[in-house]
Amino acid sequence: MFSAIGPDLDEVSDAAASFVRGGKRLRPSFCFAGWLVAGGAPDEPGIVPAAASLEWLQGSALVHDDLMDGSDTRRGLPSVHRAFEALHRAEDRVGDPAGFGVSAAVLLGDLMLSWCDEMFRTSRLPTVPAALAYLDLCKTEVVAGQFLDVVGQTRATLSVAEAMRVVRFKSAKYTVERPLHIGAALAGADETLIRALSDVALPLGEAFQLRDDVLGVFGDPSVTGKPAGDDLREGKRTVLIARTQELTDDAGRALLAEALGTAEGVGPITDLIRACGAWEAVEADISRLEDEADAAIERIGGVAPAVLGPLALTATRRTR
Repeated sequence: MFSAIGPDLDEVSDAAASFVRGGKRLRPSFCFAGWLVAGGAPDEPGIVPAAASLEWLQGSALVHDDLMDGSDTRRGLPSVHRAFEALHRAEDRVGDPAGFGVSAAVLLGDLMLSWCDEMFRTSRLPTVPAALAYLDLCKTEVVAGQFLDVVGQTRATLSVAEAMRVVRFKSAKYTVERPLHIGAALAGADETLIRALSDVALPLGEAFQLRDDVLGVFGDPSVTGKPAGDDLREGKRTVLIARTQELTDDAGRALLAEALGTAEGVGPITDLIRACGAWEAVEADISRLEDEADAAIERIGGVAPAVLGPLALTATRRTR
């Protein structure tokens, strides 16, 4: 229907389909896991579009995130705003190529968000109304987390506790907790199981984001699809940076104040993160959170260890 409105819209629908073709599929996977843990039938066809709809939500968040961060690439390819900017230039269109890219990315992100709701609501599971409350919370919380992240970049320093609050709302709830809740609610879970899933999800989701922070500095660009040190270049005040601020000396803090957010600062700050022990401290945080999540999975019992155990490893022991 969308493309039938006019041929120019083919560019948008093609970009949307291409964008969600990659990725780790973690949110749909956790949604399906919540469904299984709550007793949902593995061969129920309705759970497939319901879980898959979360990829549209993730696509929306990533397109807008890349735009806010000014990122040039995503998964080794041009980010959406850069791709549309390049299209404008290649076809020698009139007007501002960068402005066209920004406008296209805003609209594409909004469209993906709409498609998330449409796919979820039309999955034809009778429990969709009950699960919608968790989807609505998911959308609200990720915006809250994104805004906390944006605000954090305007401050000279961010404590570990403040950085972890961003992690909880921008990633842990959005990536693990609410997808688990959505899947479980679709299977008719009671409040006791919903709370037990939170005990798994919050430490696991926090560990997931801390791994992302480490990869943003030390990851292999050929695997992550993003330049090494991109988070430092963009000036992101991650937990890794907060730990560095906490553990380094006055000279190190002066380096952070001067060089974070610059291309020239990537190398020196990377060395500082290693030297002051911040990287080791964050790895220790990840291990502690993994242990908390594993213990919570065991407490649920039943199929939870078989279903959630491998997903937990996928989330935290990854290279991209």
